[in-house]
Amino acid sequence: MRNVPQSPYARALGDRIDELHPRLRAYFQPVPEGKVGVGEGVFSYVGTTRRWLWPFLRLLERRGVVAACGEHDVPFRVVNRTVASRAIGTREFHFARGSWTMHDAVAVTRHGRVVDELGEPALVAACFDVDVQGGALALTSRAVGIRLGRLRVRAPRLLSPVVRLSESFDDEIDRQRVALTVDVPLIGRVYEYHGSFSYRLEEASS
Repeated sequence: MRNVPQSPYARALGDRIDELHPRLRAYFQPVPEGKVGVGEGVFSYVGTTRRWLWPFLRLLERRGVVAACGEHDVPFRVVNRTVASRAIGTREFHFARGSWTMHDAVAVTRHGRVVDELGEPALVAACFDVDVQGGALALTSRAVGIRLGRLRVRAPRLLSPVVRLSESFDDEIDRQRVALTVDVPLIGRVYEYHGSFSYRLEEASS
C-alpha cells in the first residue's frame, strides 16, 4: 500500500486540530496528490521600517527568506504542496519594484513541534511550538538557526529572534488572515507581514 502523506501541522496538533476553525482545518491538512493549494490576497504591510537593516536583509532576500523592504498593500500568491509529509510553500510577493518569491518547507519533529526551513536552498531554520488560540493556529519559535551546508548554527538564546505566526479565518470577509512578526532582544520588531487571502485547491500543472 502506498504511503499517504501527512500534514506536519496535523501531526503536531493531534486531536487539537478539531479546535481550529473548519476552514483552517482543511487548510492545514495535506494537499491531495495531483493538486496544489493556491492562495491569493494582499498583505497590508511587509518588511520593516528600520532601513538600516535592509542591507543585511538583502542577503536573505537573495535566498528567498525575507524581503528587504517596508511596503504597504502588497498583492501575493501562495502555492502549497505536500511532499513526503512536508508542507512545501512558495509565496510570490508583487512589490512595486517587481516580484519576489519566498520559499519554505515545514516538517514535524519527534517532540511534536514543527520546523520551518526557509530559503532556496534552505538557509534559515526555525523550530516552533504549535498551539490553537480561539480557533486560530499560533506558532511561537523556540529556536532559530542558520544552515551552512550540513552544519546548523543555532542562535544563542539571549540573542535569538522570536518569530510568531498566526493563521485565522475571518467569517465576515470569508478570507483567511495571516500575521507574522520577528522580534530581536534589545532591538525589537525587525520584520513583519500581515494580510488576508482566499484559498482553493487546483489541479497541479504537469
